[in-house]
Amino acid sequence: MGKTRILILGGTTEARRLAAALAVRPDLDVTISLAGRTADPLPQPVPFRTGGFGGAEGLAGYLQEEQISVLIDATHPFAARISHNAAEAAAACGVPAFALCRAPWQPVEGDGWVPVSDVSAAVSALGPSPRRVFLAIGRQEAHFVNDAPMHYYLVRSVDPVEPPLVVPDVAYIRDLGPFRLDDELELMRSHRIDALVTKNSGGSATYAKIEAARQLGIEVIMVERAPDAGLPVKTTVEAALSHLDHLLSPAIKRGV
Repeated sequence: MGKTRILILGGTTEARRLAAALAVRPDLDVTISLAGRTADPLPQPVPFRTGGFGGAEGLAGYLQEEQISVLIDATHPFAARISHNAAEAAAACGVPAFALCRAPWQPVEGDGWVPVSDVSAAVSALGPSPRRVFLAIGRQEAHFVNDAPMHYYLVRSVDPVEPPLVVPDVAYIRDLGPFRLDDELELMRSHRIDALVTKNSGGSATYAKIEAARQLGIEVIMVERAPDAGLPVKTTVEAALSHLDHLLSPAIKRGV
């Protein structure tokens, strides 16, 4: 009997943890697909491919050609286009699919959140008066702040912001989480930050900046997630493993 083929759309810590848990199973043949947006991706515990598929149609073709039995969308919570392509491709091919997506952060007492729908709205929410902004949204949408050059920006990303921003007062930090609370407090104090712009990514690796902002009384402009793509969502690796076993159970295979 051949191995059951699993495709994980990855790029997150959860995707790597899920793949590592599945890599030891002799009944499975697991592949991770990376979008290729990070210049130096972390090592993966299973074979991987890099680059897009050519939209939902291209992904559907891949699922059929590679005889994929289950598709798992474990991309970043803000990779909305990929997630919608995954849902559409899986439906077109009749391939079982689900999402592994960490739960979003929730405000607690002491948080000063301003929820917005996208990065452009976040920049507008900073207002017209000059502020000292910690921009922690990654590099791909950092250019939106070019429309608000009156602020100082501290920009943190894994890879360089290319092309560089054209605002007059900007500093760059290249770093990869997880981040420590003490370090985030020192960073915000030393740069005299009074506004944090971030995305509601969820998880623990980058939550320290939210806690630091709370302790320092710093306003958080929080970019909220778009509606999910309609796939069943599991918020932990353990729940994803359990759901996968359910999908692969003999009763499911028989259509019972």
